[in-house]
Amino acid sequence: MVWTILTGLLFSACQGPPETSLVTNNPAIPGRCAPTDVADVAEIIIGATAPLSEPGAAAAGQVMQTAFSLAVEDINAAGGVLDKPLKVIVRDTKGLPDQGTQVAGQLITQDCVVAIVGEYHSAVGLTIMEVAHHYRVPVIFAETYNDDITAAGYPEVFRIAPTSTFTAQMDANWLADVGDYNGNGMISAVVIAENTDYGVGQVDKAKTWFPEFGLTLEVMLVDLPIDDFSSVIDQIKALEMRPDAILVKVTGDISYRLQQQIIEAGLAPNNQTILVANQVALNHEAYWQVVPDGAFVVVPRIGPWGAAITKTGAEFAQRYEGMYDKWPEPYAFEAYDSVRLIADAISRAGSLDPDSIISALETADIELTSGHYEFPYGRDNPAGGYVPEFMWHQWPHVPLLFLQYTAPNQHSNDMAVIWPSAYRTTSAPVIRP
Repeated sequence: MVWTILTGLLFSACQGPPETSLVTNNPAIPGRCAPTDVADVAEIIIGATAPLSEPGAAAAGQVMQTAFSLAVEDINAAGGVLDKPLKVIVRDTKGLPDQGTQVAGQLITQDCVVAIVGEYHSAVGLTIMEVAHHYRVPVIFAETYNDDITAAGYPEVFRIAPTSTFTAQMDANWLADVGDYNGNGMISAVVIAENTDYGVGQVDKAKTWFPEFGLTLEVMLVDLPIDDFSSVIDQIKALEMRPDAILVKVTGDISYRLQQQIIEAGLAPNNQTILVANQVALNHEAYWQVVPDGAFVVVPRIGPWGAAITKTGAEFAQRYEGMYDKWPEPYAFEAYDSVRLIADAISRAGSLDPDSIISALETADIELTSGHYEFPYGRDNPAGGYVPEFMWHQWPHVPLLFLQYTAPNQHSNDMAVIWPSAYRTTSAPVIRP
């Protein structure tokens, strides 16, 4: 049975064996210096990790650091946590797994943090989780996709980013929800991908998941740079049946020219075929300049957007735009929420005891910038069977969105959210021209 996101069931040294239960008396673990009694501290300290320098994604790490700070500012302005100020110590992982192991150890054995949040790189998250598990310190991963991070079933590990499988299924899951758009008796798609690591990777995902969702797939690779896409357009015209969707997996400004040529050829978007652009099309000023006929084009987006955002998310986005003059990246929302989530868990636990914090995280029920958080699969409801192992302590409602322009020169912030149903601002998973 196929696992589908947001639908259906909702339904190295220090590595030890996976555990799915907590030590009820929580004996002291050698090396960990965090206090467990709130009365013993003047402030509550948590750790955060991010790639703040190269070779890691330093620009993303700097954004995450800003988001951590904004969350601390908001929490302390509201009275702190258990009447104590919250402090976050941010450590640089440089995007390196060994560095992740080192800084996680420093946070736990030297900085005496009661929990850890953040991280951008999955390879680093895979090492941090082992350290957190060894010392039994709760960790909320903000932007690490690798399925294995939660599939290990460690009591300490939670994730609010999407899993790799979530993102790999995204196109097929949405198109299956749309159904037989053109009524020809089958659901089919054409993927036009650049012949690069990115494009080939996207094709591999489509080849893996489209058949699982009952979809027929045609793949067309293009070598960049190229300005004239007439040959690939002719290939689409020559297909025996019109596809329900054409998905563009070409990056940068070149994707705009490809989309406009598809539109000029009359292939899409129309009542026969949907046109799905690369997410670069969310840059509405550049998009409309090259694709003046681009109304009703669909665009994927990971992370909150426009009309589907929560009140807290809208407030955060406004502050962020005032600082960076752009909509927040998904990892900005996630970094902010990871701090707020752990603060909420500590408050509800009424303790700095890690077992109590973990139990509180398992019963999370709070709306933050990215959406409403809960972790349905854990000790009381373990993943397994039809529910993949990676759903352990995984937030299932990650906003993996499909948006759609509905009018010429529309601002991307005003795009309709057409999928998934949890965030949809329309009555259907696609709007027909």
